[in-house]
Amino acid sequence: MPQSGITILGSTGTIGVNTLDVISRHSERFKVVALSANRNLDLLLEQCMRWQPAYAVVADVALVADFSHRVREAGVNTEVLAGVDGLVSITQLSETDQVMAGIVGAAGLLPTLAAARAGKRVLLANKEALVMSGDLFMSAVKTHDAELLPIDSEHNAIFQCMPPSRGADASLSSIGVNHILLTGSGGPFRTLPLDALANVTPEQACAHPNWVMGRKISVDSATMMNKGLEIIEACWLFDTTLDKIEVVIHPQSVIHSMVAYADGSVLAQMGNPDMRTPIAHALAWPDRMVSGVADLNFFDIARLDFEPPDLTRFPCLRLSMQACEEGGTAGAILNAANEIAVDAFLQRQISYPTIAETIDHCLNHCQHGAAENLDVVIDADLKARQVARDWITQHTH
Repeated sequence: MPQSGITILGSTGTIGVNTLDVISRHSERFKVVALSANRNLDLLLEQCMRWQPAYAVVADVALVADFSHRVREAGVNTEVLAGVDGLVSITQLSETDQVMAGIVGAAGLLPTLAAARAGKRVLLANKEALVMSGDLFMSAVKTHDAELLPIDSEHNAIFQCMPPSRGADASLSSIGVNHILLTGSGGPFRTLPLDALANVTPEQACAHPNWVMGRKISVDSATMMNKGLEIIEACWLFDTTLDKIEVVIHPQSVIHSMVAYADGSVLAQMGNPDMRTPIAHALAWPDRMVSGVADLNFFDIARLDFEPPDLTRFPCLRLSMQACEEGGTAGAILNAANEIAVDAFLQRQISYPTIAETIDHCLNHCQHGAAENLDVVIDADLKARQVARDWITQHTH
C-alpha cells in the first residue's frame, strides 16, 4: 500500500499534536508532507526534525526569517514558507492526499477552503470554515470532488452513527434518520450559581473537566459557544436544519453524540474523551486502525447523566441558534464577535458574561446579508471584529 501524504494545518496545536501521535503508530501508512504553526516555533522545529516534512509554514510572517535560519542550523532539509499564501500552497501539493484542518478560528478558513478546491480528503477540525461560509465550502467540496470527514468528536460520532452507504446527496429522512442528538459536557460552570459567573477567571474557564484543549476552545466549551458552532456545522455537514438537532448535556463525555432513527432506534458512539479516536477514524476511513486510546471501561463509568441545556446559563448557545436560523453572514458575525470577546476575556479586559453581551451586540448591530462569495464573508468578519472591539472599549473604560 502506498503511503498517504498528510499536510497538517496547525501542527503545534492540540489537534496537530494528536494527529502526529496517531501517525507515529502507523509510519508505514502515512508520510508527513507539510506542517504549519503560528508562533510555537520551538515545537514546530522539533516536529520538522522528527518528521522531515518537505515544507513548513510559519503563519506569522515576522518570524519566518529567524525560523528558516534555525531550520538550516539544525540540518533539516525543509523548505520554510510564510503566511496565508504558504498555508494555501501546502494544501494543494500533488503529494498531499489528506489535509488535517486544525487551525483554530477564522485564520483556518482560506487554507481549508483551498484544500477542498484542490479535491483533497479534508479532515475538518476547523469549525469556522462551515460556520462562516458553509454554503461556499460545501459547494467547493462537491464541485471539486473533495472528500470531507469531520474530526470534531461530536460530528465524527454522528458520522459513525450514520449508515455507511449513505450517499452524499441523500437526505436524512430518506435514510430513516429522525433527528441528531448533539452532546456536550456543559463545561466547568454547569452547576455554578448564576450570580458567580461574573467573577470567574480565565483559569477556571480553561479547566475543562474532561477534555484537554487550547485556551480559546476551552472558553468556548465553558460558554457552550462550541456547541452553538457545532449546531451550525452539523446543519451543513449533514444537510439538515436546526429543528432536527437537539443539544443534550452529558457531563461524563462518554457518549460523543447520537442519531435517532424513525423506527425508534438511537445509535450512540461512545469512547474515552480523547481526540485521537476521531483522528484515527478519519485518517483510516473506511478502515479502522489503532489510535493509542485506552479501551472504554464500563465498570469505571458506572453512570451516564443527561439534561437539557439552560439557555439562561448559556446565552452563547441561544445566540448561535439565532445565527443558524438567520443564515447568510450571521455565522461569520457570530464567530468574529466571539473570537474578539474570548480573547479580551483571556486578556482579563472583560468579564465572563460580557462575552455573550458582545456577541449579542454584534448580531444586532452588524449588517446581515447573503454569503454570496468569500469577499462578502471576509468583509462581514472584519466589520464584526471592529464592532466587537469598539463595544469592548466602551465597556472597559
